[in-house]
Amino acid sequence: MDPGLSELADIFPADVVVSIAGRDAGQMLYVIAAEDGFVLLADGKGRTLEKPKRKKRKHIQKVLRSETRVAAKLRSGDKVLNSELRRDLAYLRREMQSNDLGGF
Repeated sequence: MDPGLSELADIFPADVVVSIAGRDAGQMLYVIAAEDGFVLLADGKGRTLEKPKRKKRKHIQKVLRSETRVAAKLRSGDKVLNSELRRDLAYLRREMQSNDLGGF
C-alpha cells in the first residue's frame, strides 16, 4: 500500500483541514463529508453548508481532529449553522496563531 494513501484515509467528517492547492490555498475548512477520493468542505462564508466545495483529498492537509460542539454536531448529523462554522474556525485560527507566537 502506498504510504501517502494511509495519510489520506484518516480524514473524516468534522476534521479541520487546510487547503494546499487551488485558489483557496491556506484556508481552514471543516470536512462535511468524505467520498471516494474526495471530501466536501465548508467554512460557513465563501463555502456554505448548502454549497460545499468538493476537493480531492490530496489537495488538503489535516490540521486537527476538532473536539468542539460544532464538530460533535457534524459527527452526529445534527443541524449546523454557517455562523457556527465561521465562529468555530475563527476561534481555532486564533488558538493556532497564539500557540505559534508563544502567546504574545
